[in-house]
Amino acid sequence: MDLQFSKLPICVGDVTLKVARGHFATSHSHINYLIDVTSQKASLNEASAVAQQLADRHLSSTMIDAILCLDGTRVIGTCLARRLTQAGYRSINEGRDLYVLRVELDGGGKILFRDNARSMVEGKSVLILMASVTTGETARRSMESIRYYSGKVAGIAAIYSCLPEVDGMPVAALYDCSDLPDYASYPPSECPMCRRGVPLDAVVNSFGYSKL
Repeated sequence: MDLQFSKLPICVGDVTLKVARGHFATSHSHINYLIDVTSQKASLNEASAVAQQLADRHLSSTMIDAILCLDGTRVIGTCLARRLTQAGYRSINEGRDLYVLRVELDGGGKILFRDNARSMVEGKSVLILMASVTTGETARRSMESIRYYSGKVAGIAAIYSCLPEVDGMPVAALYDCSDLPDYASYPPSECPMCRRGVPLDAVVNSFGYSKL
């Protein structure tokens, strides 16, 4: 059965959110909505729109040396770095150089930085950029890694977040639970849909979804 996607009636600038209701499994939880941001991550125009809204609404006064791009958000991260540093834009980062970093995981799922990239983290203010924040576990691991490599967490930014903060760090998001008030995330062992015998519709990770 095909998933039925719809767009939220709320639009943040030129950024819309495409969602499907159902029963979905991620690596950390079961969720009742699939939020598809594939086009925002892959399209230059849509990535630029996300970057502009994040910069204008949340990040113009945040000092940032590097952007750590999770969930395949490197196009957005590049556009965001360009927006924050461009001449004439009222940002604390105007005219500066920013690093745009991608994630490498070790065998245990921890984020690591090779020796040639450590200087881009050590002593630097690093923004964590994500497609969405649900349980906060990925953001938490990212913060731990940045601090392990002697960096400072400048903030967390996402297209969607159901959490206002992770371990005391505010999440700057374009959409949140007020836009999707019945969004729910459960530990797999406590999922009420599983208890009712509702089959999974798809498995979801940072690359997208696979229907079951």
